Amino acid sequence: MPYAELTITIPESVWISEVSRTHPDTRFRVLAATANTATGVARIEILGENPENISEKLREYDTVTDLTVFETKPEMNRIQVETTVPLLLTSLQESGVPLEMPFEVKDGQMTFEATIPQETLSNLGKTLDKFGIQYTVERIQQETESDSLLTERQRWLLDEAIEHGYYDTPRRTTLVGLAEDLDIAKSTCSEVLHRAEERVLKEYRNGDDTISSEFAMFSD
Repeated sequence: MPYAELTITIPESVWISEVSRTHPDTRFRVLAATANTATGVARIEILGENPENISEKLREYDTVTDLTVFETKPEMNRIQVETTVPLLLTSLQESGVPLEMPFEVKDGQMTFEATIPQETLSNLGKTLDKFGIQYTVERIQQETESDSLLTERQRWLLDEAIEHGYYDTPRRTTLVGLAEDLDIAKSTCSEVLHRAEERVLKEYRNGDDTISSEFAMFSD
């Protein structure tokens, strides 16, 4: 099954594209989202300088019908947005591609990563073309069965964490230090590592059914 990494350029007509281009250093981290043909709802973290001002600017868009602020910090606002133009979400849903959360939008672009069947990947390209959404294929590779446990991004970050001593005892780096060294957000680093660790531990537990019986033997 192929692993694909695409950089999707969000059309300028979409509000998140325009506001992220106006504030190119701000990251819009989409935590959850759903959409149909008419409306869309997204839970978003605005990460950067003056997030409250950006939240207020979002209210000015005609396509943003409702905006609720859930949490405010000096460089983070967590909001929920309702919109009448969920173009990006509907295009991905129509192609049958599961959108893994969270994902980030920055300066009008988002990076899409997925391990999906070849037919679904082809449908994604056709659907993006249909909606006039530009994209660049950064990487496509066929994942072997032995590599299918983790995504490419998860393997990369897990390897980097090991190399930087994040799993050493005592640790040679912190989560913040690892994120800074790799030039990624702390929240993204934590999320990707957690998902990788979850998959590895569950696979280990599922594949080691003899442990409980061995302990039972010695318990007598």
